[in-house]
Amino acid sequence: MRERPGSAVCEHCGAGAAADGEGDGTGTGSGPAPARPRRRDRDEEGRARNARPRDGLGRPLPYGSPGVARQPEGVPRTPAQSLAEAQRLLDDGMPFHAHEVLEDAWKAAPEAERELWRGLAQLAVGLTHAARGNTVGGTALLDRGARAIAPYADPAPHGIDIAGLMAWARELTGRLTDSGSVPAAESAPRLRRRET
Repeated sequence: MRERPGSAVCEHCGAGAAADGEGDGTGTGSGPAPARPRRRDRDEEGRARNARPRDGLGRPLPYGSPGVARQPEGVPRTPAQSLAEAQRLLDDGMPFHAHEVLEDAWKAAPEAERELWRGLAQLAVGLTHAARGNTVGGTALLDRGARAIAPYADPAPHGIDIAGLMAWARELTGRLTDSGSVPAAESAPRLRRRET
């Protein structure tokens, strides 16, 4: 069933109008069959998952291109392990991948800490947008992430440098006005307070 009259493709399942492979979909049998749309990529569980390779900032590349491996989802980590892995990825200039690690921590966190981890993931995505040259998106996510982590400042759990991250987000947001992209690795924040 096609919801849009005259559409050659079902908007729900992507099936072509000439599902039987004959004709132009009008039932007359004349003309070539329309090209079938590309089916959505799916993972092993059947969930929609884009399988295109990605660059270090998470931007999709053409199919068949070499890309940077995505972070596996659902990896159980302690908060310390999540922070260490996210920091390594930030330091390597891969804030999109760091966001994936922080998103796993957010999903696994106890209710009382979910907004903290969500805010950290938003900061990583804000840096991703800033490194891609998306000033508006970068600013919005850096501001949103800083607001989300602010309530956790005293006492900051897991040695996270809440005050430092909020100052970093303000400083980076100030640099984004009409400045183009920022270098991801050189602009990466420190997630934890330095031991003194």
